Amino acid sequence: MSAESPEIRIETTEEGPVARRLEVAVAPARVRQAFDRAYRELARSVRVRGFRPGRAPRSVLERLYGHSVAEQIEQTLVAETLPEALEQAGIEAVAEPAIDAAHPSEDREFRYTARIEVRPAIEVPDTHGLPARRPRVEVAPEEVESELEALRQRNAPLVEGPEGTRAARGHVLVIDFAGEVDGRAFEGGSGKAVEVELGAGRFLPDFEAQLEGSLAGSDRELRVRFPEDYGRAELAGKQALFRVHVSEVKRRAVPELDDEFAKDLGDFESLSDLRERVRADLLALRERASRAELRRSLLDSLIERTRFEVPPGMRERELARQLHAARHRLEGQVPEAALDQQLARWQEEWRPRAEREVREALLLEAVARAEGIVPTPAEIEARIEAMARERGTTPARLRKAFAEGALEEVVRVELCSEQVLARLANRAKVEETAHS
Repeated sequence: MSAESPEIRIETTEEGPVARRLEVAVAPARVRQAFDRAYRELARSVRVRGFRPGRAPRSVLERLYGHSVAEQIEQTLVAETLPEALEQAGIEAVAEPAIDAAHPSEDREFRYTARIEVRPAIEVPDTHGLPARRPRVEVAPEEVESELEALRQRNAPLVEGPEGTRAARGHVLVIDFAGEVDGRAFEGGSGKAVEVELGAGRFLPDFEAQLEGSLAGSDRELRVRFPEDYGRAELAGKQALFRVHVSEVKRRAVPELDDEFAKDLGDFESLSDLRERVRADLLALRERASRAELRRSLLDSLIERTRFEVPPGMRERELARQLHAARHRLEGQVPEAALDQQLARWQEEWRPRAEREVREALLLEAVARAEGIVPTPAEIEARIEAMARERGTTPARLRKAFAEGALEEVVRVELCSEQVLARLANRAKVEETAHS
């Protein structure tokens, strides 16, 4: 397909379901204007020996700066004309186009090629009777009691054991330790007044096991081999020597499960009130999990019935977003080198998940178009107000935290997805299952 305007001429070729090649030719007059503008700006900004500011002849500027000006004009012409070319061609790019261009020459046509990823054409299948699963939302009495017991354990104060108490599983030791590998200390291998709960699995199993039987005030040498698949490559498979001083051996003083315990936990008048809150929280958790499983199974069914190619650039952009969020969460908690290694592994491991999320988004968007589902401005505004309340701010401040119009678009997509899934669920063949 080809199209023309007075200043640019384009030819479009389909190179696949989500790829287009756009050949763009820019008229000599527009190229000449770009050269004239570039040299006028250059003359004002550079100083050339022998000439007053802004008075250097163009021929001198061309000799001194011609190559860099041509590079700049190439970038400028592409940036200025590509949006026009895409509009003429009726193409919406979903990732940064790949550009192939030569340096332009004055008074000659400038040509370049843009390889562009586009949204796939998605043929939405019949969505009536889609098979789906929804776990039943229920909480057994013994689950409430189990959670209450966990609350007792989490809120049990640590008390020092009687003199002569030997450390055993369940005891909490306060230790100072210094480790070395091949005779050298290593990052993260030492600590002061560190609490170790034996049997909790927060330290290497060999490390915890060799502390069993120790007394308060005693010293031990522990020889521990790091696993072959340990997260830090420089330590994986190596043996470490840890010199440990055990300063305290403590146990948890588990409180009685009674009204006083409930009152100590917060705004509860009795154990009955606490029990009811625990049950309500578990029900809310199960409800969220049930909705998530219903969503997942509906999308599984849709994906099985719909074949389309995911644009690689959209997948990589989503993957980059996920990795950036992970780095932000973990910075300061994990050594930089270890974090870089972990992110490199995740870059490969998470790529299928990123593709799945892009596939889901494209499919939900296609169903919304087919079904005519469009959130209203009132719905969008109500959701923004609710988000602001949850964050303890105002809608105006919340909007400021986003780029212009970005918050509305985020909310629009979120509401649209919710409304599509609600409609699909209403007409689905839903199997109720036991919760996992």
